[in-house]
Amino acid sequence: MPEPRHFITFRDMSLDEHKLLLRRSAELKAERAAGNYRLDHLGGRPVIMMFSKNSTRTRVSFECAINELGGHAIVINMGDSQWTRGEPLSHTSRVLSRYVSGIVIRHTKEAELVELAKWSSVPVVNALTDERHPCQVLGDLLTAAERLGGVDALASRTFCWIGDGANMLNTWLEAAAIFGFPLKLACPEGYLPDRAILDRAISENSRIRICKTVSEAAEGADVVTTDVFASMGFEAEKEKRLKDFKGFRVDSALMGLAAPGAVFLHCLPAHPGEEVTDEVIESPASAVWDEAENRLHVQKALLEYVIPAL
Repeated sequence: MPEPRHFITFRDMSLDEHKLLLRRSAELKAERAAGNYRLDHLGGRPVIMMFSKNSTRTRVSFECAINELGGHAIVINMGDSQWTRGEPLSHTSRVLSRYVSGIVIRHTKEAELVELAKWSSVPVVNALTDERHPCQVLGDLLTAAERLGGVDALASRTFCWIGDGANMLNTWLEAAAIFGFPLKLACPEGYLPDRAILDRAISENSRIRICKTVSEAAEGADVVTTDVFASMGFEAEKEKRLKDFKGFRVDSALMGLAAPGAVFLHCLPAHPGEEVTDEVIESPASAVWDEAENRLHVQKALLEYVIPAL
């Protein structure tokens, strides 16, 4: 059997593969819009989805993707599994590999996904960890491509990140390194992204820049994107973060500094009034609903790519 193709970090796919996935996603989106919801790529095979974190978009979009590819989604809370009672990951992984054709997992520690993948004979897909969120950024890039001239135009568009240097920004840095597009980031003091991810991305793409102010980051940007100030797992820090992130809210004035036709993205859920205003979310510049929908299409393309057809 060939080695399984895992998707745990954005770097697990090459530039050509990412472009292929984005173009295939657009095809699948058009087919679905035309009424073709059902493919038989999975041929009834099961794919397990494991969650240790809350989920709305990831849970529903992946389950729809598996079903629409002709598969069967099995969803379990990791708290109900033997893994959380001390079963070695090497045991869990090898057992699941005998049952299913793929493992989609949303978890805290990315190192445990890597360990799971090490022992798995089926593809393991990262549906979010504390370190990265690759499927979300794949959907974000499809949305940007739809609004800004296509997949090949992405390298010439300027992306801007405002806010916390957590899993989303870590993944945007990897995407910028692979696609080569300019990425400007503005984070509060003490909230920069993972240093190793940042340094590697900058070494590979000199157009990545840390800005001193949110205005500098937003100026001339084609895409302005942000996330909540306190991501999952950091809720206890919310009050402190609200103070530390003062001045990092995306509002109409900030969007006015961006390029004409600029797009606003947010992975959702949003906290209107904190990291972004309602006015921006509901504005013509906002693509957040297309962005959420596009999670379904990119994940269909991804599962189709990593799980071989019968």
